[in-house]
Amino acid sequence: MQTLEVEIYDEYIALNDLLKLCGVVDSGAAGKALVASGVVMVNGVQELRKTNKIRPGMQVQVEEAVLIKVVAGSEQAD
Repeated sequence: MQTLEVEIYDEYIALNDLLKLCGVVDSGAAGKALVASGVVMVNGVQELRKTNKIRPGMQVQVEEAVLIKVVAGSEQAD
């Protein structure tokens, strides 16, 4: 299984946007379709809400292929 670690700099990211950002799908619409198909799990529970708010500390799994770990991005000072 491929494991990705993704930094986000906002409070949350929509699930379909996260899937697009990670390259799991090519578009937000494809992300919504993937979630609707029932193969996406958030923290080990099947997720059908396409724009569920994914926050740092959460994990998203797509089938047995990809595990996405979401972490808070650190802002760099000038």
